[in-house]
Amino acid sequence: MDRAFVLPLLAMVLLNALVWLRLYQTRIGEMKRKRIHPQRVATSAEMAQLVEDTRAADNFRNLFELPVLFYAAMLLIIVSRTESEVLLVLAWAFVALRYLHSYIHCTYNRVNDRFSVYLFGAIALWAMWAVMAYTWLR
Repeated sequence: MDRAFVLPLLAMVLLNALVWLRLYQTRIGEMKRKRIHPQRVATSAEMAQLVEDTRAADNFRNLFELPVLFYAAMLLIIVSRTESEVLLVLAWAFVALRYLHSYIHCTYNRVNDRFSVYLFGAIALWAMWAVMAYTWLR
């Protein structure tokens, strides 16, 4: 079953790549439209002052917060061979909710919608860790 657990990992890597591409599409487009020389945005503080559309950049940073615990959980599950259908369902739920979160964040960015999706994704992730802890400690 461990191969099945590689697919959600790859899906999260793909999400990172898609948001990364969106980030550079929007950032370079805005910089060209505003004729901002790259050296003028050498720091994040300068970038924040000159670039208005930070949705993709903000989302890209978000993908290195809770998802880090997802990656750790998935690798531990695979290495320790503690795979289960429950963990796989939770993993896919987390991934699906992260895709939806990124879509909301990078498009219309309504905070209440984004937060609800974030919350359910976080619950799926914490449930994964709870199931893993129960499995290892029983």
